[in-house]
Amino acid sequence: MVQFKALGQPTTAPSKELETFPTPEAVTHIRFDCHELTSFCPVTGQPDFSRVVIEYGPKERCIESKSLKLYLWSFREEPLFGEQLASQISADIFAATQPHWVKVELIQNIRGGMQLSAVAERRHD
Repeated sequence: MVQFKALGQPTTAPSKELETFPTPEAVTHIRFDCHELTSFCPVTGQPDFSRVVIEYGPKERCIESKSLKLYLWSFREEPLFGEQLASQISADIFAATQPHWVKVELIQNIRGGMQLSAVAERRHD
């Protein structure tokens, strides 16, 4: 049985740790869709509110969802452009799970009449 640090425990703080568990048989595609990702602009200091869609093709490890929620919460105080945020999330998921591929799409809420979408993809060659 996998022992999780976050799952089943009271949580009062974000975490950069992505916990994983063995991929169940026949699972080939995983998708998370979070509408509550926050960060802030490194230039203006204004908050950015985003939706993030995370998809990956698991090999041996899957991400435990509560640890993912805490991980995404950790960006609340991070000064990152949306493109940097998409890239960082894809890199961290790739490192934690070593999937066949990962795709992260970040869609920022409209601010100043503009909406930003950024996609970061990584795969094993």
